[in-house]
Amino acid sequence: MNTVIWWIRRDLRIQNNPSLQAAINTGLPVIPLFILDPHLLQNPAPARHNFLFAALMHLDENIQIFKNHLVIREGNPTEVIPEMVLAYNVQAIFAEEDYSPYAIQRDAQIQKELPLYLIVGNVIHHPELVLKSDSSPYRVFTPFRKAWQAIPKSTFQPMRITSIYSPVEMISSLPIPLSKADPSFPATEQEAHKRLNQFTQDPIFHYQQTRDRIDLDGTSTLSPYLRFGLLSISEAFHSAQTALQLASTQTEQQGVQTWIMELIWREFYLHTLYHFPFVLKTAFQPKRRAILWRKSLKDLEAWKNGQTGYPIIDACMRQLNDLGWMHNRGRMIVASFLVKDLLINWQEGEAWFMHRLVDGDPAANNGGWQWSAGVGLDAAPYFRIFNPVLQSKKFDPGGDFIRRWLPELSGVPQNFIHEPWLMPVEVQSRVNCILERDYPLPIVDHQLAKKRVIAAFKQ
Repeated sequence: MNTVIWWIRRDLRIQNNPSLQAAINTGLPVIPLFILDPHLLQNPAPARHNFLFAALMHLDENIQIFKNHLVIREGNPTEVIPEMVLAYNVQAIFAEEDYSPYAIQRDAQIQKELPLYLIVGNVIHHPELVLKSDSSPYRVFTPFRKAWQAIPKSTFQPMRITSIYSPVEMISSLPIPLSKADPSFPATEQEAHKRLNQFTQDPIFHYQQTRDRIDLDGTSTLSPYLRFGLLSISEAFHSAQTALQLASTQTEQQGVQTWIMELIWREFYLHTLYHFPFVLKTAFQPKRRAILWRKSLKDLEAWKNGQTGYPIIDACMRQLNDLGWMHNRGRMIVASFLVKDLLINWQEGEAWFMHRLVDGDPAANNGGWQWSAGVGLDAAPYFRIFNPVLQSKKFDPGGDFIRRWLPELSGVPQNFIHEPWLMPVEVQSRVNCILERDYPLPIVDHQLAKKRVIAAFKQ
């Protein structure tokens, strides 16, 4: 019997899945295939891998509803795919197009020998569609955004799958690796839709005012679901457009438009990786590749473990280490601190985030770090240096976020919560938080560090 393969990569969902729909449209039995690629799993990322494995478990449950099942294989896809094609009379392979250098090279190699059809689904607009008049890619976000928005959007048509025709013979499968996914992020398609619906019903209208408040639940927390495709980016954009039509005030419209801007930033970084794959290995700006970074393992470890003596930095890093997730404003603050205050190479932070984040995406993570470090496309100027104390007071004014993640500071009075090193000895004793014993003193003086990093960048 002839079959087709639905090769699942970053689209772990049934509904609104164009690559699955393309496979079903052939009328042939569909083999849902996921390959455990050692190349992609070689670097440990506990939170992200656990989320992936849990998502695969739930995907298999959803596929079994249609009397089919998920097939797991392990190995290099350039070897696994041909073996599957030969063994099961596969006539075509359908997969969602990916834009990392590894994915592009892998897929091109397979396409030389086999009918692999790549379907656009990870972005609204393919990277080759958003180009300047001279056909070169954009390097600045604002003109990219204008060009992206000017391209007509196809009407979103929900793809409701009612059947996934199964091969007659039972195809063997490896077991899905066991998962210890964090309950904070249930790895299900149902949870993705639940979060999208909840966010677009009310919080999206206040997004512009609340998105930077680390102490509030003002963001969508959809990043892991978009990262692994438990939610279609087209559906997310469509939901935002619907919310924009329902917005009754200018403030509400601005809230929705601000969130849509985040979706466009996501595309900007994916397009950047497609056009400039070298950014995964070095700074985009050549003149920023020779910065003399400090090599301080002690300071780097203090940053990683949330022991810098700056409460907002430490609270954010402990949130990352515990949840595998960090608020976006927090990501910018801790990135600025590592690069600008400690003068440590941004690539150290990029690697640590990829190790810890449940939503770790090469394009977004690299783009965010290069932006914060002032070395990438349309990056923050090198002299833009976040003051961790001012950031703390502005975006966690009551210190609620700090107290949640730094229990040793739970009793610190409001007037010292952002700068505990200013506490008199008698206050330290009264609140049972002795500096250096219970909480470290700052590992760097921000004002001196500011002068140091500006000199390094100028040089």
